[in-house]
Amino acid sequence: MTRARSLLVASLLTISVVGTWGVLDSAGLVRFASDVVSRYFESRGWFVMLSVSGMLFLCIWLAFSPYGDIRLGADDDRPEFSTPSWIAMLFAAGMGVGLLFWAVAEPLTHYAFASELMPPPIAAQQALLATNFHWGIHAWAIYGTTALTIAYFTFRRGAPMLVSGPIEALFPEERWARIVGWLSDFMAIVAIAIGVGGSIAMGVFQVADGVDVMLGGEKASNALVAVIFAIMVAAYLPPLLVDLGAGMARLSSTAMIIAIALVLYTVVLGPTEYLLNSVLNSFGDYAFAAIPRGFQTLTFYGDDLTTWFQDWTLTYMVWWIAWGPFVGVFIARISKGRTIREFVLGVLIGPTLFSLIWFGAFGGIGLFDALNGNGELLALTASNVERVTFALLERLPLPAVTTLATILAAFLFIVTSVVSAAFVLGTFSSGGDPDPSPRIRFIWGLLLGLLGAAMILSGSIDAIKKLIAIGALPFVFVSVLLCICLIRGLRQEVRNAGR
Repeated sequence: MTRARSLLVASLLTISVVGTWGVLDSAGLVRFASDVVSRYFESRGWFVMLSVSGMLFLCIWLAFSPYGDIRLGADDDRPEFSTPSWIAMLFAAGMGVGLLFWAVAEPLTHYAFASELMPPPIAAQQALLATNFHWGIHAWAIYGTTALTIAYFTFRRGAPMLVSGPIEALFPEERWARIVGWLSDFMAIVAIAIGVGGSIAMGVFQVADGVDVMLGGEKASNALVAVIFAIMVAAYLPPLLVDLGAGMARLSSTAMIIAIALVLYTVVLGPTEYLLNSVLNSFGDYAFAAIPRGFQTLTFYGDDLTTWFQDWTLTYMVWWIAWGPFVGVFIARISKGRTIREFVLGVLIGPTLFSLIWFGAFGGIGLFDALNGNGELLALTASNVERVTFALLERLPLPAVTTLATILAAFLFIVTSVVSAAFVLGTFSSGGDPDPSPRIRFIWGLLLGLLGAAMILSGSIDAIKKLIAIGALPFVFVSVLLCICLIRGLRQEVRNAGR
């Protein structure tokens, strides 16, 4: 059996088993995932945080070192996309539906926890800081190092666009490199598939609740969730049989434009002065706390804070790692011709700034309600987290329009993410073929739907987070290995050029 075929068979079999287990015994799969993740976080949480902070420092060092002048491609290559378009595509690929889902709910969830330990104003400040940390520069450092390594070895060294490419390019004659490379591609496939499956579930929950809001319901029924899921699968399967190219880019851009319009709408028609102060304050807090927070594990603060740290901060870090191979390949493909300095600064700064504005606005209005209003949004966060964003929009003018826009954006984010992920999974599982066959893409689309169904049946966002985390745990070590490959490859190039 050839390497590509063995990788395809092993990955399809593994994902099929996980998906089937989740459909037939979702509670058992969740228990298993929760136990494994908890044990890992207790023993290796420090390693996750150290690795992520190391990736951030590597990005910063590369941006301001002589290596920053190296171009991702031939020396005369130039970027295909303008910088604004490139940054917009980065953000749409890297965050997607999660931003819509957690825009209000996450800051309020952290506030509910923190307000039991400190005065409400400080709790609000810390809640927004925690949210920004989870979605900020550390997340983009994970994406950035993975994407930069793949882009450098693909466009500069001629390696296939695979996670294994850098490893085998540096050690072409070593048998161990082929074995590690195969395992790395396999772990990347598992991490991508489970991560995208979780996003499908979150997207379905949010779209279903949005539709239920428009129908005047109190909570989306299981039947409505099933219908939305079926529609979503029916929407993303046909595109897998054709080459959409620019069509998918337009859909992603449309979703991003809707998201930008929503945040502007909220700031203008909400408590504007309060929200602008919230955004500015969150910038200041984050600027001074981001780097130190990357080295904190809350070891000395008791079991409650330790549990919160594992359930949120560590889970988010491995969540981004799970998406790292998928987003990394996408970012690599659209970044040919940029210098390493341009790449790093764009990846780290642009999307992070938008996240700060996004959560400063949506999180700010939720915290405004908790501190100065009747606290209905805070109460809803505890009982129905999927509906919180829609409940906020109902307080502003034209709620039917904004609710429909949110539903459309969430739907587009999920469809484009799944189609892109199926292409990437097809590429990985076919030995680096940039245009995998429609049959392989279609099979991956079906399996991603199976994983999405398994996570929907888990019935809990917390359970979904655990399932995503278990898929990413092995890839933590691969991410570190890719950083080492990047450093070694750059040093080799500079040394050879000096000869």
